[in-house]
Order: sequence, then structure tokens, then C-alpha cells
Amino acid sequence: MYFTQINQFLILLLLGFTNSPINKTFDSVINNSKEVELKNNEIKLVDNTAEKKVDVLVDGELFTSFIYPDTLDKPVLFPINSSQGTTITRGWPLDPKPGERFDHPHHIGLWFNYGDVNGIDFWNNSYAIPEEKKSDYGHITLKSIDEVSVKNNEGKLSVTMEWKNHTGDVLLVENTTFIFKAKDSERIIERTSTLTAADQIVRFTDNKEGMLAIRMARELEHPATKPELFTDASGKVTDVPVLNNEGVTGMYTSSNGKKGDDVWGTRGDWVDLEGEIDGEKISVVIYDHPKNVGYPTYWHARGYGLFAANPLGQKAMSLGKEELNYQLNPGESMTFKFKIDILNDQNPDLKSIESTWKKWKKTS
Repeated sequence: MYFTQINQFLILLLLGFTNSPINKTFDSVINNSKEVELKNNEIKLVDNTAEKKVDVLVDGELFTSFIYPDTLDKPVLFPINSSQGTTITRGWPLDPKPGERFDHPHHIGLWFNYGDVNGIDFWNNSYAIPEEKKSDYGHITLKSIDEVSVKNNEGKLSVTMEWKNHTGDVLLVENTTFIFKAKDSERIIERTSTLTAADQIVRFTDNKEGMLAIRMARELEHPATKPELFTDASGKVTDVPVLNNEGVTGMYTSSNGKKGDDVWGTRGDWVDLEGEIDGEKISVVIYDHPKNVGYPTYWHARGYGLFAANPLGQKAMSLGKEELNYQLNPGESMTFKFKIDILNDQNPDLKSIESTWKKWKKTS
């Protein structure tokens, strides 16, 4: 009986503790510590050579992937997700979603190329180009993955790529380093790309098709002004034009004060694209760098979702008022640095964007 009384006492004591303020405080501490663990923004890079991709994970969730399948004419980052896991890039043609445009099949994720390199078009090449016309187009192939590492919770991916014509001759060697960073409501991609001419002069004739670009999700486009073709509820291509702007909220703002469609064909240090996806505020900012050729870049920013910085296409972007026609002699190089900042659940004010720009421009 003595032990029975003790057991009853212990049970009552535990029941009382369960409902006590002390226990509730204890539960709160435990739960909060779990939340902190889930949101420590730990970056991990996973090199998957079998699937020809490098995944960038934050706390185990996909941020983006560097993909280089044989079916693409250039390596790209695809998809790109916000800190809440919301995809900010168009899915079509790789992963079609309902209600997407299915124009420009070469617009995939985030990429870097140009429309006229010694007369070869690297920008527009895709599976949609007939074989008899492929000689006019170039492709970019991965030569090597040189570094996959994480230091101070920053992911680093360094790769070597080759820009080739249709017969496989190498025009340019590209050495690119991506730096991936993560904060609670922010994801950052810093891309530094050095292009080196191989064994011949390489001319970048002014062309509007360039250079660093992202194809945005439908929700981040400008609202359409006329019926157009979109994928249906199952993500399949349709042939029935519709005018449906439900959930389409995108708006460009540039460092020079331009907004919307007026951003296209103007120079600027940065451009901010703001909108909402399923009620989540999204801001995507691309920052140019003062050391880039053609700085400050022209912006090839279209309302249908193409968000691009084009520092080389000056004649095309200025409507003939300026001309660059940059060229590299054999062995010469030029380097481009861009920063892509993806923020969610907030729309940063222009002062904070300008402050970020001032810090970015001081980087080497």
C-alpha cells in the first residue's frame, strides 16, 4: 500500500506540472528552439552528376539547381524559389504550370548568353529551332565543375563552360562562380562570369538579346492588355486566346525612376520587380556592377516576364543613339558581376535597395 500511495502521488504531481505555468513556459522554450533550428538558413550544395545538376538547399529545402542536361543549349539555374519555397521562375517548358505563357522556349530559369557572337545567336537557341537552321545558333556546354563548397554558410559553385558554334568550335571559355546566401526572408545569388576569347577575335555585335536574364513566374508579369495563349489547368499548351489577369501583379521600378514598361531600353544601376504570388509579397532585384563592361547596363525588361540586363546591346537598346560592338582578341577576357536579391513578405523601399547597391558596388 505504501508504494501505491507513492505512485499515486507521483501521478498527481506530473498531472499538476503538465497544466502548470512552469510547464507551459517549458513547452514554449522547446517549441521556439525547434523553430530556430528549422530556420537557421543552413546552406548545402549537392553535386548530382548522374542527373547533371547541382542542388542548392537551405535547411533541406530547394533554393535552386544548376542544371546542365543534354537537352538544353545552355546550363541554367532552375527553378528558383523564395525563402518560403515559392517558385519565382516560369515552369514552362521544363515543368509547366497552369496559366503560363508558352512563348520563347529558350527562356528558362536564370541564364547568361548573348544574341550575336561572331554572327552566331546563342540567346535564341532551343529545341524549337529546326535542324536545317541550327548552323546559325550556338550552344554553351559544361566543361567542368571546379568547386562545390560551403564556407561561413555561403555556398560556392565554380564551373567552366564553353561557348561553341554548331560544328563544335569553341569561341569563348566561360569561368563562372556562383555565391548563394540565405537569410530568414531573403535569398541571394551572386554571379561572376569571365569570358575569354579562344583562338580568334570574338565580336559582340550590338544586339537586344542579352545577357543576364530571368524568366519570371506568371504572377510577376505585368497584366496582359489583350487575349493571349496560356497553358490550361493541366499545364498543357492550348490554342484558345484568353484575357485573364487574375493574380498577375508585377511591376518594374528602376534606379533611374522609371516604372513598368518604361524601364525597357533605359540604363540603371538596378531594377526591382515587385508583385505577389498567392498572397506572398515578392521582390526580385537585379544589381549591375560598376566594373562591368557597358556599365550602367541597359535593361531588357519586358512586361511578359523577361527580366534581363544587357550591357552590350547598346545600339539596339538606345535605338541607334549609342554603339559599342565590343570585341575580344584571342586570349583576352572580360568579367561581369551581377547580384540577384529575392525577398519575400516585404516590399523593400527604394532607400534600402539603394543602400544594398552601394555596398554591392564596392565589392571587387
